[in-house]
Amino acid sequence: MLKIMTDSSVQLTEEEIKKYDITVVPLSVTIDGKTYVDGVDITRRDFIERMDEDSDVPKTSQPPIGRFVETIKKLTADGSEVLGIFLAKSLSGTIDAAKQAAQMVPDAKVVCHDSGYTDRSEGYEVIAAAQDAQAGKSIDEILDHLKKMEDNMYLEMMIPDLTNIVKGGRLGKLASRVVSMLNIRIFLQMKNGKVLVSKKGRGKKFTEKFNDMLVEQLKELGDQVKQVGISYVDTLDDMEKLAARFKEVNPNVDILIRKTSPIIITHAGHGAYAVMFYTE
Repeated sequence: MLKIMTDSSVQLTEEEIKKYDITVVPLSVTIDGKTYVDGVDITRRDFIERMDEDSDVPKTSQPPIGRFVETIKKLTADGSEVLGIFLAKSLSGTIDAAKQAAQMVPDAKVVCHDSGYTDRSEGYEVIAAAQDAQAGKSIDEILDHLKKMEDNMYLEMMIPDLTNIVKGGRLGKLASRVVSMLNIRIFLQMKNGKVLVSKKGRGKKFTEKFNDMLVEQLKELGDQVKQVGISYVDTLDDMEKLAARFKEVNPNVDILIRKTSPIIITHAGHGAYAVMFYTE
């Protein structure tokens, strides 16, 4: 039997986790000197509130190796193999911790795969792997399937408020001041582990153009896109309006709108959102 393991940056519903018997290993987040286990003793909503109360940017950290060892022992106790699918190594060392843990469990058969993405894009891969496993496919067959998905994956993100990036020290003092004065926003794309700044702009018009581009993409791709994930920090109403526009150009598409994970919220900040889908 093959079991699927992933991390808490993934975007999955409780129903999906239960249906496909997916094991989610939580990351940790530190706010104001206190460390919480993601999804266990802090919710995504609570995280945003506490982030606002702290003058420093929260810190996210990969699951400790011991947590992975414990999980792997439990999953392999009945002789099962494990396929771990994790957020991009460029974003976190989670996959390395999982690999180290696997080596510490004698006779455990564990394969760790870098999804190259996070959030719902990672979720698409996890669900596909679980479906393939239930269908009796081998790990090699599943990995081939995931690679094809990754090559056809879209993850596009709008960051309208660069406060957290500035607070995190990722910009120099002068650049930070200019960014704040000019109301600069950025459009990010992620592809196979690489995060690229696609465009920079100012004000709401830049965000509106980004949304128009997304609608046009989904219109052009048509039935090649069966599912769309919209993950956001704190703008649910706007996301529902965007989803309605997607439905206008692609009435058959399934859309999941959910709050994103602390690892994304920490760096993206207020108002940020991402749209994720893949072509079949």
